Amino acid sequence: MPVWLPQIDSSAVLDGLKSLLWLLSLLIVRTLIVRAIARNPTLTMEAKRRWIVSVRNTMVFAILVGLFVIWAHELQAFAVSLVALAAAFVLATKELILCWSGAALRVGGKVYSVGDRIQIAGHRGVVLDHDIFATKLLEIGPGQASHLYTGRVTVFPNSLLFTNALVKENPGQEYGLYILVVPLRDEDDWRDAERYLFDAAKAECSSFMEEAGRHMKLLEQTNLLEAPSPEPRITIQLAETGRIQLVLRFPAPDRGRSRIEQAILRRYLTTAAATSTN
Repeated sequence: MPVWLPQIDSSAVLDGLKSLLWLLSLLIVRTLIVRAIARNPTLTMEAKRRWIVSVRNTMVFAILVGLFVIWAHELQAFAVSLVALAAAFVLATKELILCWSGAALRVGGKVYSVGDRIQIAGHRGVVLDHDIFATKLLEIGPGQASHLYTGRVTVFPNSLLFTNALVKENPGQEYGLYILVVPLRDEDDWRDAERYLFDAAKAECSSFMEEAGRHMKLLEQTNLLEAPSPEPRITIQLAETGRIQLVLRFPAPDRGRSRIEQAILRRYLTTAAATSTN
């Protein structure tokens, strides 16, 4: 019946013998030196103790240096294996580490908190919850121009904070300035449409215009920047051949943006329809 014997590394055995010989040699040398110091009649007891302590510390240092030299190649192989293991661990847990780092970025940079409306990597919604792994959103849509809750919940990993720009739609403001785009055809009278849209915005925003103005002034003093006027403003864009876009910038309460936008559109369409029938 064959007997299986474990494989023995000859280099490790040789290094072990070298280490043993090195230790025995240093112990013998230390014993001889300590004995010589103890028998030296010219030294005081305090000097003997000081020399013996110095010899002991020197021998310990010599033992460590010798063992390091003897086992250097083995330590090198172990270090290479350790580095390879660490690299494999980092690669295997890359996404997890990025999620933790993203959570640290969110907390340290105060990027967003529960209740904020954010956009990132195509995801848009109100922050419901967040932890060290992911962030949960109550989705807003459909698309980027709507402001209705879809009822769906989106969860994205915190690692997206390192690879995508994040847009915060309501950066802690009671009032904000928002954009509404009205497309027209070439044959439409854009001057009348511009007037109807501007009148509709003025009418719907008049009730809080003064409060919005005060808020913009406060924002200007707080952030040391020139805040824009809250008055509705329309710019014209030629998006493509045969198409005109009226871009309305209007003020609205942070929590009433969708209601004000719909009210402006309804008033504009009602006025335009009534005018076209006359």
